Amino acid sequence: MLTKTIGWARAVNPSQPISIGYGAGVLKKLNKLQLANSDIVTYHNYEAPEWHQRTIDLLKASGRPLVCTEYMVRPQNSRFSNIMLLLKKENVGAINWGFVAGKNQYKYAWDTPLADGSVPIEWFREIFNQDGTPYRKDETDLIEKLNGK
Repeated sequence: MLTKTIGWARAVNPSQPISIGYGAGVLKKLNKLQLANSDIVTYHNYEAPEWHQRTIDLLKASGRPLVCTEYMVRPQNSRFSNIMLLLKKENVGAINWGFVAGKNQYKYAWDTPLADGSVPIEWFREIFNQDGTPYRKDETDLIEKLNGK
């Protein structure tokens, strides 16, 4: 199905780049197909910097621009303070998943919701409280600094 979808997408000669999110490294045939047919390589990585660097090194071999479409899981040492610096150094675009503590509640980890509804000591992902104040001011200051604001 993916091969057919790639054919359909290319047949219309799109002006925007095509990207097929890179999956886990264990699916080698699928990964090869994804990389060969993506104009921009997109991927998710929630690991600590040294492991994230390995993913970047692997994907840079494609010779295509990279965008990390999900990162930043504080309890796994994937933080703005280390991953954003790595991505900037490696010229990798970045999209954070999670923004305001609200409906989706990404301040809670995937597998560890707090049954009593209490707020975790360390938020999983979110950046802002519902009132717009930062969860961690040092993080929002870094985001602004790295983006030239």
